Amino acid sequence: MEVVKDNCAYLSNYEVLQLLKEVNTLDSKQNRQVNLRTVAYEASKYLEGTPCIHQSKEQIQKLMQALVPYNLTKIEKLQILNSCPTTPVEIQLIVEDAEERLTEEQVNGILKIIADSIPIPRPTGESESDGGASN
Repeated sequence: MEVVKDNCAYLSNYEVLQLLKEVNTLDSKQNRQVNLRTVAYEASKYLEGTPCIHQSKEQIQKLMQALVPYNLTKIEKLQILNSCPTTPVEIQLIVEDAEERLTEEQVNGILKIIADSIPIPRPTGESESDGGASN
């Protein structure tokens, strides 16, 4: 993966993680900057705790294609990709003026697209009803 022009595009967490992995594998003769390696290591460690570790290029393309009908901005799609929201409230926080721009059905549709495009494994024993009162 190669960045063609600096500061010309937004990168997803997945793309940043891939770039940082490349930096970490460079021969020490090519990369003598200890600070750069430290930053790359720390950023990689952080990103490995985010949803991007469960993503692939194909899944990202599938998600972006499926979100086209919702008229979301590039930044909103990127935030959805990076955070993989699972609740309507999270969608409301990401999408500007979501109450005016999206119906409840559209919000649920976006959540379904995310779940179908980028399934994120849940820790063992965790279920949808965890954290709430039982019926």
